[in-house]
Amino acid sequence: MAHEPVDLLVIGGGITGAAIARDAALRGFRTALVEKGDFGSGTSSVSSRLIHGGLRYLEQYDLHLVLEASRERRVLLRIARHLVHPLPFLFPVYRGARVPAWKLRCGLWLYDLLAAFRNVRLHRWLGRKATLRLEPGLRERDLRAAGLYYDAQTDDARLVLATMRSAAQAGALVASYAEAVSLLKPDGLVRGATVRDLLGEETRVVRALVVVNACGPWVDAVRRLDAPDADPLLRLTKGAHVAVPRQRLGNTHAVTLTSPIDGRVMFVLPWADSDQSYIGTTDTDEDVSPDEVRATAEDVIYLLRSANAFFPQARLSPNDVVATWAGLRALLRPDGNLAPSQVSREHRITESASGLLTIAGGKLTTHRAMAQELVDRVAVRLRALDGRPRAPRPPTHRLPLPGGETADLEGLIKAAVERGASDATARHLVGTYGSEAAAVLNLVDKDRALGGRIVAGRPELWAEVVHAVEREMAVRLSDVLVRRLHLFYKTRDQAVPASSAVADRLAAALGWDGARRAEEVAAYLHLVKRSRAFATEVATLGKD
Repeated sequence: MAHEPVDLLVIGGGITGAAIARDAALRGFRTALVEKGDFGSGTSSVSSRLIHGGLRYLEQYDLHLVLEASRERRVLLRIARHLVHPLPFLFPVYRGARVPAWKLRCGLWLYDLLAAFRNVRLHRWLGRKATLRLEPGLRERDLRAAGLYYDAQTDDARLVLATMRSAAQAGALVASYAEAVSLLKPDGLVRGATVRDLLGEETRVVRALVVVNACGPWVDAVRRLDAPDADPLLRLTKGAHVAVPRQRLGNTHAVTLTSPIDGRVMFVLPWADSDQSYIGTTDTDEDVSPDEVRATAEDVIYLLRSANAFFPQARLSPNDVVATWAGLRALLRPDGNLAPSQVSREHRITESASGLLTIAGGKLTTHRAMAQELVDRVAVRLRALDGRPRAPRPPTHRLPLPGGETADLEGLIKAAVERGASDATARHLVGTYGSEAAAVLNLVDKDRALGGRIVAGRPELWAEVVHAVEREMAVRLSDVLVRRLHLFYKTRDQAVPASSAVADRLAAALGWDGARRAEEVAAYLHLVKRSRAFATEVATLGKD
């Protein structure tokens, strides 16, 4: 990056930054991207893991957003088939509920209409008995009916990673753990950034014709590098989630609920490749740093109480929580005094007096369209700067992401089984890597020891640790356990017993000395401790 100037420097390696880098590189722009943590380690990997049209946005008459999100849902189901899966949602209606039956029925017809009746399936309306046959664990008292509709679920962290790898394959230069600490303004205009390597402690200058700020909840912090007195663009709200054993809830579908505590729409979602369901999300104003956000006792209790109200036999308590995660939504600051859940999920592109382009707001589902709009602006700027022809838009809506080249996932699973993988392992590998599952099994062919399980009873293989380093840009222990393999979330002990052995593998692959290996293990254990801090807070609340 520092060797010669680039056309575009993207600051921020979440889903929006990754999509911008992909779009720009596919247009032939010399593109660089820097991210101060792991790719997707901010909001983009702590979402509700949904690719959805946004049924609840119909209440706010945000028809444009639902229309755009419905279109983008269809695109992602096509280009990332292994990572984005159709998911049926059941929305039960109870007597006296904030959303009455007539309103939900109208909303579901409008939802299908805005998807041009091209969703996975059209919605259905179910009576009380049919609803309980589908979800017998639901509260029977006052249940009237339910709507059955379709959206999609994704692995958010791996969707970011696939998009970033697609950008790199198209020629983008991408670096994690590289923080933009200042902006270059040689002629009064932003022409690059000084970037610090947070692992090697080196500093480099990256020169660029155009610089884009795509930092999610850190957007305003980067804008202040350009103009210290810049008015904030964002209103940050926290979304927290808890994962619990699915057998306690017994849900077979995703279930959409309105919390009896505050009427907010929330979800109980089955988690593929695990025996868990997760509950989310909260939506509360938050003034902590995005680096420090976590699920608190109040968040956990709110989510559990809301779920227990609709699944009374579950009787969930904080002791049932397997894992938590939380992030900050980078919402556009509204003019009025709106409740957090009423703030628009639309996005905005701004340009400062010195030329810094900033993209703020938006949602996971619409990241590709947001990136396309932003890179259109970049193309216009580059043409004005040096007269180059305006590059046409690349077909990002058709080009599959790495691993998504085939729709025949069952065929890939069969091929993995024929190579000796168990059915559970084959389904895990294909659901995680798609057509690249074969690359993981190739590692096992070279070293049979890599075919062992990292955690007893789970399908993840040691070969995946090697694959994460060699093919997926993992450079830290948390990159592997949290965002590549998700063992941090999918095991009750957060894979702490396996962390030392995983660190040994990474040390051998990345050349860590003993001190660096110890630092990585200590940092991971600290992350685990922070994620479990709510338990101590719950005990304190009980005493109070």
